[in-house]
Amino acid sequence: MQTMQSRVVPLEEGKDPGVTGRTNQTKALPIRLLQLFVLFVLFCITFSVISILTIRHFGINGVMTTVTSSFQPCYEEPSGLDRWIKPPSNLQHTMTDKELLWRASLMPRIKKYPFERVPKIAFMFLTRGPLPLAPLWERFLKGHEGRYSIYVHSLPSFQPHFHTSSVFYGRHIPSQVSEWGRMSMCDAERRLLANALLDISNEWFILVSESCIPLYNFSVIYHYLMKSKYSFIGAFDDPGPFGRGRYNNNMAPEVNITQWRKGSQWFEVNRKLAISIVEDTTFYQKFEKFCRPACYVDEHYFPTMLTIQAGNSLANRSITWVDWSRGGPHPATFGRADITEEFFKRMLEGHRCTYNDRNSSICFLFGRKFAPSAMEPILHLAPKFLGF
Repeated sequence: MQTMQSRVVPLEEGKDPGVTGRTNQTKALPIRLLQLFVLFVLFCITFSVISILTIRHFGINGVMTTVTSSFQPCYEEPSGLDRWIKPPSNLQHTMTDKELLWRASLMPRIKKYPFERVPKIAFMFLTRGPLPLAPLWERFLKGHEGRYSIYVHSLPSFQPHFHTSSVFYGRHIPSQVSEWGRMSMCDAERRLLANALLDISNEWFILVSESCIPLYNFSVIYHYLMKSKYSFIGAFDDPGPFGRGRYNNNMAPEVNITQWRKGSQWFEVNRKLAISIVEDTTFYQKFEKFCRPACYVDEHYFPTMLTIQAGNSLANRSITWVDWSRGGPHPATFGRADITEEFFKRMLEGHRCTYNDRNSSICFLFGRKFAPSAMEPILHLAPKFLGF
């Protein structure tokens, strides 16, 4: 009876032996959750401290860069015209002559431009090295930005030292050695033309030397070229020993003796003729092989080729004045003692030529050859005689 009572009492009092175990487990669970929560809070505090220290040390940009540096966005090429019409900002490129001439020969077939284009004059200086008359050109070009470009071809070894404010700063193109009377001289001229053609706004291309000076102010020269129906390159038939006498029968059939022309290497051509020069391969090969001293190729290649291809576009005269009165293979050079008011009058006055098929007294826009010593007196007399 007592045994039965001992079994019953616990049941009556609701004291199930298994309940005590479950109660202990229930008490342990909140403790574990509390421990996990504490660990989480400690982790957050630690991460926050590390983040604050990182930002203080590297800055917020450094942190953001670290986070986003692995992202590689997909870029598209510009879809506008800028990359086609914007001139190169740096004239120093790595193109070979063949690559350069090919690139320069590209041209649009539609004549009307779909953007506002201000035609520019490309002044191409073919020099050995320094430009001693640069101050005169600086004065001549001042105030006419946007209407001209400058390109300089010198000996590869020459290192220019122009001030950053100079119009000549950064305007030297990749060059090679050129020799007077040989094809390398024409190569240099084609190199200048090709680099200038990369600027689609260049419309007129004038070859000058370090000894050349402008004979009028910029506005007069600009409008003279703009209104001209012709390009100015000497191309005449000389029957004597220094003309046809230099012709080689191997030039035929591309060039017959009746098509052989001679002229000064100092020229002005428009954009269409400039492209004809740089894209030529047929005539170039003939002149390279069969016009060597005493055939001076720089006097015959361009005049002959352009006469054959576009004779009606040529004025058949140069716009660069020179004085051959002293004789010899080269024109006269003028120094300080030569530069007088009488000299300027002789150089500028008394000329007769045709301009757009009409008689004109303005025949020459540039003059040569002037020594470095001539610069000071020219600068002094330029306002009175040259207009700048």
